[in-house]
Amino acid sequence: MTKVAVIGAGLIGRSWAIVFSRAGFSVNLWDPFPRQTTAAMLFIADRLPELHQAGLLPDEPDTVLARINPMTSMWESVKDVVHVQENGPEQVQAKQALFAELDRAAKPDVVLASSTSGIPASAFTETLKHRGRCLVAHPVNPPYLVPLVELCPAPWTDPAVVERTRDLMHRAGQVPATVKKEMDGFALNRLQGALLAEAFRLLADDVISPADLDALVKHGLGLRWSFMGPLETIDLNAPGGLKDYCERYGPLYEKMQQQAVPLHWDEALVNRLHEARRDELPLNMTPVRQEWRDRRLMALLAHKAEQPDQE
Repeated sequence: MTKVAVIGAGLIGRSWAIVFSRAGFSVNLWDPFPRQTTAAMLFIADRLPELHQAGLLPDEPDTVLARINPMTSMWESVKDVVHVQENGPEQVQAKQALFAELDRAAKPDVVLASSTSGIPASAFTETLKHRGRCLVAHPVNPPYLVPLVELCPAPWTDPAVVERTRDLMHRAGQVPATVKKEMDGFALNRLQGALLAEAFRLLADDVISPADLDALVKHGLGLRWSFMGPLETIDLNAPGGLKDYCERYGPLYEKMQQQAVPLHWDEALVNRLHEARRDELPLNMTPVRQEWRDRRLMALLAHKAEQPDQE
């Protein structure tokens, strides 16, 4: 049985524990705060029956839960594992300290992966003795419902480590995408950032209401994007494929880019959009809406899993 360690039992760490245990892996789960580990096990115990009911859990919930081992020592957690998934604070100094300890504790051939959503691996692994086995494996929240994982190596990461991690993520039921070189936001957040930048610009210019802007994505673009990427989308949207699409609409997109000036998200704009969201959803109802989101994601994931053309 493949054994992995999940370091940090917060929202992302406990989600990774579900991903790996669901796939049949043995999981050592550790957090420097024991109460966090206890809370994580309770969270996982609550989620597993829901996943089973949705058809997203191949084994009985108790069987999957039994594969997760709450640990009291980080050094014991990484003993005899093949992969470590770190989920510590999003702070460079904290990650430098944690990876320094992981590098000392784990055997030299163990992959050390960080779930960071924006800190490049080079920022916290440069001085490590075994830095070639380190990389970023950035998930989408929550990873047990959204399978994409960005693999972002540092300049010194061994290519074999990237391939090993791709294979492990495939076996865990995830969909790895490799970012070939480091850049701010990796690739996923750069795509999301481009959409948010244009969305905020449209709202700042009062071109559209916040509710109607969300409708553009969830009832328009998002329907296609839930099973196709942007390149496949445009390839199918012109008789002659992608090249034909670019010849038809390339000038329009170039013009839009020339018009795009970086927009500062000032306090007035942010407050206006925040108030619009609170009109739609009072803050105290956020947990209810998050549960609704997760149920919708479960249904969508179950539907996609049934389709014969999934990769």
